[in-house]
Amino acid sequence: MRIAYTLEQCWHRVPGGTGIAAIEAGRELAHMDGVEMVGVAGRHLRPPTPGFFPPMPVASLPLGGPWLYEAWLRVKWPKAESVVEGADLVHATTIIAPATSLPLVATIHDLAFIRHPEFFTDHGNKVFNKSMNILRRKAAIVLCSSQATVDDCVSVGFDSSRLRLVPLGVRTHDVSDADIARVRTAFNLPQEFVLFVGTLEPRKNLTRLIEALGTMRDAPPLVVVGMDGWGDAVVATTHDVRFTGFVAAEDLPALYAACSVFAYPSVLEGYGLPVLEAMAHGAPVVTSRGTSTEEVAGGAAVLVDPLDIESIAHGISTALSDVASLRARGFTRAQQCTWKKTAELTVRAYREVLGGVQ
Repeated sequence: MRIAYTLEQCWHRVPGGTGIAAIEAGRELAHMDGVEMVGVAGRHLRPPTPGFFPPMPVASLPLGGPWLYEAWLRVKWPKAESVVEGADLVHATTIIAPATSLPLVATIHDLAFIRHPEFFTDHGNKVFNKSMNILRRKAAIVLCSSQATVDDCVSVGFDSSRLRLVPLGVRTHDVSDADIARVRTAFNLPQEFVLFVGTLEPRKNLTRLIEALGTMRDAPPLVVVGMDGWGDAVVATTHDVRFTGFVAAEDLPALYAACSVFAYPSVLEGYGLPVLEAMAHGAPVVTSRGTSTEEVAGGAAVLVDPLDIESIAHGISTALSDVASLRARGFTRAQQCTWKKTAELTVRAYREVLGGVQ
């Protein structure tokens, strides 16, 4: 099977979780027997965003960025397979539907724009809705990162027989005492701190997290790791909040290992990769009840109501008092989630679409 695999998000200013998922799954897919992966992206004058380099050769379409997305959605051009000779299937790794005449498999991580349109621009909502409608009609199979996303897709009219649950994985890295000491020095970290990792955007709920810490007596400082996104992400506070900005992927495992608690009370996620990343590297996790991150945590995290500041504060206090148990449970949970499993389920979908043996 020769697969045209969209990777345009690697050139986004903020590739986010969809970029990480496409890269990590693509890295495993490139080593699967019987599968040849070729990346597809627009033409760009600059390299991919640091930390988001594609794990496979990438063929360039005639235009890139927003112009590529508009052309795909408006005039159904340029076709993804036009630069991948002999392609059998196109895999859209984000909700943006590429132009193609081949069978289409699409990954949908979340429908946040349906659940919370206020978190996005009017133009963004129009683009996402238009693309969703195309995928609903054209995608032979839709891969969903979580059962929560499967349920959301059914609720907006996707045929349930074409939906497949394909959870994401996590890559675990060994972290030494020297690694932890290095990041403590590099980022001027306090001995104890609460960690947040994610793009700074409204649905990540950073405002309530900061407010919750501000209500706690002797709460550790909050260290915020992530690229600037959009929207009013934070509020003025007397609590000690430290922003690192973008952090290279090789430094994240040590940051997770060094923190006292990893707090991720997001309002809505399609999956919640940082939850697994934190668990894989020994961080006690606090995350949201009633969202996909509860599903991802698998009973190994303290769950809170993301809309309730008191609940978030209580959850952090609980985690700080139960560090050893949470670390052990989280590590066990993370070991169950691998990118190899993600790739195997993805190849099964490819074969199903192309009529091969599942």
